[in-house]
Amino acid sequence: MLGITVLAAIIACASSCGDPTYPPNLSTRVVGGEDAVPHSWPWQISLQYLRDGVWRHTCGGSLITDRHVLTAAHCISDTLTYRVGLGKYNLTVEDEEGSVYADVETIYVHEKWNPIFVRNDIAIIKLANPVELSDTIKVACLPEEGVILPQDYPCYVTGWGRLWTDGPIADVLQQGLQPVVSHSTCSKWGWWFLMVTKSMVCAGGDGVISACNGDSGGPLNCPAEDGSWQLHGIVSFGSSEGCNVAKKPVVFTRVSAYIDWINEKIQL
Repeated sequence: MLGITVLAAIIACASSCGDPTYPPNLSTRVVGGEDAVPHSWPWQISLQYLRDGVWRHTCGGSLITDRHVLTAAHCISDTLTYRVGLGKYNLTVEDEEGSVYADVETIYVHEKWNPIFVRNDIAIIKLANPVELSDTIKVACLPEEGVILPQDYPCYVTGWGRLWTDGPIADVLQQGLQPVVSHSTCSKWGWWFLMVTKSMVCAGGDGVISACNGDSGGPLNCPAEDGSWQLHGIVSFGSSEGCNVAKKPVVFTRVSAYIDWINEKIQL
């Protein structure tokens, strides 16, 4: 009976994934990003590290169970102490209503993470304790294994990243429309060429819509047919020339290429 109860709870949790209580504003074509509706991306987290007694934002990430966060491997350092801010909107407000901070128990960095060629840029953070889900803290839906989105599929990147090249990081969560760029286009000479593999997904890069607001480790949120939001990408890398560079879309770790790995780690 206990097993059935647990299974039912897991199914109930899964069925409510990707469904924000406060819907995001998708009415305008975004140029350079905009402030998100508060708590409209309730799986978005702020990964923070401790330095000189102060917690500092370093990366984004996505809550995928009540105890696991998906982020980028390049966000993780063995030498730092981390905490996870959930239900956050304004990073300057420590005791923000609807938000909590969670301690970290374990971090699983992909065994084949290669920082030189930026391969397998994915990690899972296991929280010290399960977090209570609420209107401001929800889990993202994961896509099915192997799903590839078509050219120009309308996805949104969210994060507290820089507002413009070399600019300040955002106080409040930003969102930006980032249409998918197919692998055949993104891997062309003059684009990302050999830097991009089929286990990555590109989005943006037309030189008009900024990817500046995207934060490392944060989500590429894409709408599913049932109206829910699916986590299709993890912000991995962009152009060293700055934000908003034509033919240099943001490159994300493609989540659908790592479903088996994710399932294995969240069962540990």
